[in-house]
Amino acid sequence: MPTLRDAVFVLGAPRVRDLPPDTGVEIAFAGRSNAGKSSALNALTGQNGLARVSKTPGRTQQLNVFALSPGHRLVDLPGYGYAKVPQALRHAFLALTTDYFQIRRSLKGLVLVADIRQGLKGEDHALLEGRADIPVLVLLSKADKITRGERQHRARELAQGAPETATLLPFSALDGTGVEEARHWVLQSLGLPRDAC
Repeated sequence: MPTLRDAVFVLGAPRVRDLPPDTGVEIAFAGRSNAGKSSALNALTGQNGLARVSKTPGRTQQLNVFALSPGHRLVDLPGYGYAKVPQALRHAFLALTTDYFQIRRSLKGLVLVADIRQGLKGEDHALLEGRADIPVLVLLSKADKITRGERQHRARELAQGAPETATLLPFSALDGTGVEEARHWVLQSLGLPRDAC
């Protein structure tokens, strides 16, 4: 039985047609360029170097595929919204993400990473509305930066503007807040047992 710790990098696809065959089950990871998406992927898989963490946002510029087994994949989407990336490149990243969401039938869940202090922005809402047919986990990242009481307040506040299919979870790759709950959600969405961490 594959586990999240089995995740290995398979390929980086500059276009949707360069991805592996559209079979099995995929969970996509998306978010703004500085939201902590790579850190979240590493925390959930228990591998510090699986996804490249950079001090410079916007480094993920293609669809990075990580396989747990031939039928179970995690897909790291390009970050969006980073002001220092040329506007044409920002539009290209968003177009690639949009194409992926419209085309991939094996996509069974979305993990959207958003800084809990910043909340959900326009691009986040657009992404959430793009595939209302799949479950969404919104990781409210960098929860270690605010108090426990503030985390719960922000989560309730942000849930009011999120789709009904979305689950919001305060999360911190640094102190482990929400990591186990997020792992269980990803495993369930992949059709794997909860103990396959």
